Amino acid sequence: MKFGTKAVHAGVEPDPSTGAIMTPIYQTSTYVQESPAKHKGYAYARGANPTRNALQKSIAALENGKFALCFSSGMGATDAVIKLLNPGDEVITSNDLYGGSYRMFRRVFEKYGIKFHFIDLTDVNNAKSYINDKTKLFWIETPTNPLMNIVDIKACVDLAKQCKAWVAVDNTFASPYLQNPLDLGADIVMHSVTKYLGGHSDVVMGALVINDEKLYQELAFIHNSCGAVPGPQDSFLVLRGIKTLHLRMERHCLNGRKIAEYLKQHPKIGKVYWPGFSDHPNHAIAKKQMRDFGGMLSFTLKGDNLDQAIKLMESMELFSLAESLGGVESLINHPASMTHASIPKEERLKSGLVDSLIRLSIGVEDGEDLIADLERALAKV
Repeated sequence: MKFGTKAVHAGVEPDPSTGAIMTPIYQTSTYVQESPAKHKGYAYARGANPTRNALQKSIAALENGKFALCFSSGMGATDAVIKLLNPGDEVITSNDLYGGSYRMFRRVFEKYGIKFHFIDLTDVNNAKSYINDKTKLFWIETPTNPLMNIVDIKACVDLAKQCKAWVAVDNTFASPYLQNPLDLGADIVMHSVTKYLGGHSDVVMGALVINDEKLYQELAFIHNSCGAVPGPQDSFLVLRGIKTLHLRMERHCLNGRKIAEYLKQHPKIGKVYWPGFSDHPNHAIAKKQMRDFGGMLSFTLKGDNLDQAIKLMESMELFSLAESLGGVESLINHPASMTHASIPKEERLKSGLVDSLIRLSIGVEDGEDLIADLERALAKV
C-alpha cells in the first residue's frame, strides 16, 4: 500500500455500531465489565482507549512497524525509552540535540546513574571510542535540531549491534513521509506527534513505534504503569491530521526548497543549514535514507549579529515567532533563547549553535508570499 493510501485508511475502520467513517471519540475513563471472571477487552482508559488504539495502528502502519504507543507528549515518549535502562547503563547521543531531550538526559536521568555521551555523530566512527559493555542505547536525531545535521542510521545500527545496544531514532523532523528508520534496522522510532503528524498546532502528543514484540511489551508496561497517555480528543485530532500528512509534506518540502535556495543566494545571509544542498555535510546520506529534504532549515546573518537577528525575527509578518514546528503555518524560532535555552552556552557553541542562529519551520502557505515576507524583514536589518 502506498503512503498516501495508508495515511487516509490505515488503522481506521467504520464504527461497528453506527457505520461512522471517522473513528468516534470514546470520551470515557472506564468500561463496564460483564463479570470479573469473564473480563475481556477494555477496562480502564489509561491502559487502552479505542480512539487511541486506532491512532496507534495508523502511526505503526506509517512507519512500517508492528506496534505503536502514543504518549501525552514527545518528552513522555522519550522518558519511556530511557526508563528501559538501569543505573550504570550508558547512552550514546548527538551533541546537536533538541534542548528538551538534553535537559531530560542531563538533569533528570543522570542523577539515577545513567551516563550520556554527547558526541558528533555526523561521523558515526566518532562513537567507537565510547562503546563498552555498558552501552545500551544509541539515541539519534536525523535531521538534527536545529543544525540539520544528518546521521547515518544504518551505520549506527551496524555499530550498535556490536555491543547489543538498541537504536532509537527521533524521526520528528523527517516524519514517516520522508524517512522510515525501522526499515534501516532501528529498534525504536520516536515522534513528537505534536509536529508533522498532527500538523495543525492544536495537539501535544508523542509516539513510539517498534517491531520487536518483547521490546514493545516492556514499553507498554512503562506506558501503562507511568501513565503518560493522551486523551481521546487529541487522538481523534491526530487521526484527522494524518489523513493529509502526505499532501502537507509535499508542500512543506516544496516551500522548504524554495526558501533554502532564496536564502542561500541572499547577500545578507551567512550560512544556510538545509540537507538538500549538495554541499551540506552528509548530503549523500540524506539522499539515501530520505525521500526529500523537508521543510525545516536554519540560517545565520552575515556577521552573526544577535541584535540584527532579533530585529529580523521581530519584523516578520507571515512567519510567527513561536516554539514548535511542523504545523501548516510558518514559524520562526530563536533556538538559543527558546528551544535550546536549557543547553549551556559553551555546549551550544561547541556544536555550532551560535546565539544568532535562526530556525524556520516552513508551512504550507504560498511560497512566494513567504519569500516576500523574508525579503521585507531582511531589508530592515
